[in-house]
Amino acid sequence: MTHSLEHFVLSETVREDFPFLRAAEPLVYLDNAATTQKPQAVLDALIDYYTRSNSNVGRGYYRLSMESTERYEHARAVVQRAIGARHPEEVIFTRSTTDATNLVVDTLGRQLVRAGDEVVVTGMEHNSNLLPWRRLCEETGARLVVVPISPQGRVDTAAFAAVLGPRTRLAAVAHVSNVLGTVNPVQELIAEAHRHGVIVMVDGAQAVPHRPVNVAELEADFYCFSGHKVYGPMGIGVLYGRRDLLSELPPYQVGGGTVKGVTFTEPVEYVPLPNRLEAGTPHVAGAVALAAAFEYLEGLGWEAVRQHDDTLVRTTLDAVADLEGVHVVGDPGSDPCGIVSLSFEGLHPYDVGGHLDRHGIAVRCGVHCASTFLDDLGLVGTVRISFGVYNTPAEIERLREVLSTVEPGFWSLEQPTTRFL
Repeated sequence: MTHSLEHFVLSETVREDFPFLRAAEPLVYLDNAATTQKPQAVLDALIDYYTRSNSNVGRGYYRLSMESTERYEHARAVVQRAIGARHPEEVIFTRSTTDATNLVVDTLGRQLVRAGDEVVVTGMEHNSNLLPWRRLCEETGARLVVVPISPQGRVDTAAFAAVLGPRTRLAAVAHVSNVLGTVNPVQELIAEAHRHGVIVMVDGAQAVPHRPVNVAELEADFYCFSGHKVYGPMGIGVLYGRRDLLSELPPYQVGGGTVKGVTFTEPVEYVPLPNRLEAGTPHVAGAVALAAAFEYLEGLGWEAVRQHDDTLVRTTLDAVADLEGVHVVGDPGSDPCGIVSLSFEGLHPYDVGGHLDRHGIAVRCGVHCASTFLDDLGLVGTVRISFGVYNTPAEIERLREVLSTVEPGFWSLEQPTTRFL
């Protein structure tokens, strides 16, 4: 390997903050695009909430309930600051990126989209930012328009602009590809869409863990991500929406906490944002722990996180450069964002993933919930290596050693075109 290791100081010290990594040794965990491990600060926040503040929010006129509500709203304010939203009520807590996307599709989408209209998606979208829009089009008679991906594996602004027309109502774009780690020019894409009067939904699940995101600077309409990919717990996600757009949405779900008062006959009066879009008991502990995750990353420093990603990706590219039959898919070195995807001549990705697993290395192998993108790439699947703040050069060296010994197995010999993950 030829790349400098000076920026790996971050990972050597950060690993001590993650109890899972100590307990799971000698596991090499390289599937961070699927989910990240949790620092002690996040685990402490979860335990502290449940042992000191556990109560339902906005429901009780007593000290503990008020304290729980305060912690929940403080978490919202932390997320607001972390993503650059102008107002706290522009942060809606959801269960996940998938939940956030469905919220927008089933509210705004059903308000705007009619038969003959168009919804634009890109050819690299994760199923969570494809299937809800496809279902909307199927149910309304609208047309789903797919933006082709460039040979470098990114969304080209000119190609995006070319598909926008007078009947285009909404567009859905990944900030960073979950397959290749490609960083799309989302600010340019949003500006182009706005010139055509088109509202944009950005899937930020793979961007938020790796770089600072400012939704106001992007002029994003909607932006969503999952907590568990940014060192927070599972079951908590975020939908950012411009306040004027969110204010026009009908309640996604109705129930406790969304109304001022209810009778059996009078019109229902719903409360203002954000509560109107957060029916029922929210994942308060998850929101509190997500805020702790952002504070943890801010403590590390975003520039350090980006330098770390950059060095890990480039070191991996150096490490696999002379491995026979191993090909890097896309161009992850152009703007590294924590993902390197590989294909192997004569080897099914499941055989590669299984071989790595037998040697204590966890990666994702397959289609990554983006089979349409893999179809366009002409691949059965890829082996995806994805990094977190705790990964090290020693792990990359170990990965290289094990990859050099992989051989064809059941999948390569018996089921070379089969895929299901």
